[in-house]
Amino acid sequence: MLALHNVSRTYPNGVHALRGVTLHIGPGLFGLLGPNGAGKSSLMRTIATLQPMDAGSITMDGIDIFADVTSHRARLGYLPQDFGVYPGLSARMLLDHLALLKGLTDKASRRAQVDALLEQVNLWEHRHRAVSGFSGGMRQRFGIAQALLGDPRLLIVDEPTAGLDPAERSRFYNLLSAVGEQVVVILSTHIVEDVRQLCTHMAIMNRGQVVCEGVPDDLVGELEGRVFSRTMGRQETWTNTARGTPLSHTLHAGQTRLRLLADSAPDAQSTPTAATLEDVYFRAIGPVA
Repeated sequence: MLALHNVSRTYPNGVHALRGVTLHIGPGLFGLLGPNGAGKSSLMRTIATLQPMDAGSITMDGIDIFADVTSHRARLGYLPQDFGVYPGLSARMLLDHLALLKGLTDKASRRAQVDALLEQVNLWEHRHRAVSGFSGGMRQRFGIAQALLGDPRLLIVDEPTAGLDPAERSRFYNLLSAVGEQVVVILSTHIVEDVRQLCTHMAIMNRGQVVCEGVPDDLVGELEGRVFSRTMGRQETWTNTARGTPLSHTLHAGQTRLRLLADSAPDAQSTPTAATLEDVYFRAIGPVA
């Protein structure tokens, strides 16, 4: 169990990156959503002990992570948004090198783990190829392999599918789901519906705070029967705000499609529609035009 209590962080430039974040995260996939600048990456860097807190506490299995940073990092796997590689090194050589840096000093057991991980992420047949020449999806699978070195209890994955095509994204998430059966996995992503499909629990952050938390299906269920859509001309604006709260605006066939939250149809042109996790997201952070 990863437990955060009242975690706060203000950068030297005055930006309040984290404001009293409290979360309890158990084994499985935990989705972390929020707009750019919401504090997601700051939170993950803090959990990874790559930056300090100003206030609060973080424990993993009851142990303060900052009391013994070395021990915590030995139990941690981290795949940042930008994962660099050494040019020219093969997947097997680079993974072996990273395993050595992580403290796996016994050559035989290190090689056994390296080979097993390359098999697990479906890169065994590419083990002699340079990682720098991998496709985006292959590089992300290699990133998961390096994050799993040392059998971590906690895995942090930051925007792992940015730039991946749908097939690669699906393969990556299947791998991550299998990993999440054994460890705590924190997944930060901009793809809202992926969180509903993958994660047992989730939180939405905005301006350094947790503004929504729960089970994805339960959060969507709270909005069922209260979401309506209305189609308007591109130059038209909806002014009947006393009857409903706008959630989002999208373009469809040259017209604006407005999604609204209301207890009943706001007007004759509004029709009921199934709630989605995106509706939960926009309700938490505010509408986006």
